[in-house]
Amino acid sequence: MLLQVLGTAAGGGLPQWNCACPGCAGARAHPERRRRHASLAVRADEGSWYLVNATPDLGEQIEESHELRPGPGPRDTPLAGVVLTDAELDHTLGIARLREADGFEILATPPVRTALLEGLRLGVTLAPYTRVTWRELGSEPQPLSPGGTIETAAVPVSAKRPRYAAVTPTACGDSTGSGAPTGSGDPTGPGWVVALRLRDTATGRTLVYAPALAAWTEGFQYAVEDADCVIVDGTFWDDEEPVRTGISSRTATGMGHLPIDGPHGTAHRLAALGTRCLYTHLNNTNPLTDPAAPQHDRLAEWGLGVAADRMVIEL
Repeated sequence: MLLQVLGTAAGGGLPQWNCACPGCAGARAHPERRRRHASLAVRADEGSWYLVNATPDLGEQIEESHELRPGPGPRDTPLAGVVLTDAELDHTLGIARLREADGFEILATPPVRTALLEGLRLGVTLAPYTRVTWRELGSEPQPLSPGGTIETAAVPVSAKRPRYAAVTPTACGDSTGSGAPTGSGDPTGPGWVVALRLRDTATGRTLVYAPALAAWTEGFQYAVEDADCVIVDGTFWDDEEPVRTGISSRTATGMGHLPIDGPHGTAHRLAALGTRCLYTHLNNTNPLTDPAAPQHDRLAEWGLGVAADRMVIEL
C-alpha cells in the first residue's frame, strides 16, 4: 500500500489568511513550517489514485506530488476519485476544483452525500462541467477500484454536522423546521464523521486515518488495534487550548476534537498500541506547529510523532 500525506493542517491551513497568532506568524517567518489542509492520497491500483478528502489546497497538493500530476496525454490524470471522512468545508471545497475532469467518483456516507447535494448543491453546480459518480461508503470493506487490492471501510466516530447543515429553526419560526438538508437523517446518528480504514488484501497491511475524532469509540479501538499505522486527529494539544488562546469559548472536546494530552487525550491510548502513530489536522494554535516546541519531546517519549506534508508511507 502506497500513501502520500498531502496536508496536515486544520481548517484555514497554516498560516491562516486572517490570523496573526504565534503559530501563523511563525509559519510566515519560516516557510518550512507551512502546512496545507489535511488530506491523504492512496494508490488504489497501478496508475489510479484516490484522495482522502478534497481540500481548498487540492490543486497545489496535486502539483506537489509527482504521482498525482497529469500525463502522459494532455488530459490523462491518475486521479480517479475522492473518499470523504465528513462534510466539513475544509474537506470538501476542493471537489469544485475537479470540475475540469471528464468524470470522477466520490465515496461518502449517506449523511455526507445529502449535505453536499442538498446543502452545498454540488450536484447541480458540477453537472454542467463534469460527471460525478457517487458510491456509498459504509462499514463493510469494499475495493477502491475494480481489480485492485486496496479495500476501504468507514468507522463512525462522531455525529457532528458541519455548520451549514446544522439543525436550526426556520425563518418563519416553526420550531419543528430545520435549516439542514431535508434528507440528512438523524442529527445525532452515525455517519457524519468517520475514520477511514484502508487495507491491502495482498499484504494484509492496514492504515487507519481519522483527521477528526470526537470520541474514542469501541469500533475505533478495534480498528486501531488491528492497524499497522494510525494517522489521527491532533487538532489541539490539550482540552483548554481553544479557550486559552481565545479562538473559541468551547474546549477541544466541545468542538468535536479529542485533544492529544490530558485526561481526555489520545496520546496514552495511542502509545499503548505499540504501532506507528502520527498526528495530523493541527490547528494553528497547536504548539506542535513549532518544530522547537517541547511538546515534540513529549510525543517522542510516548513513541508518537507528527505527520508531515509530502510524507510518503509505504505499508
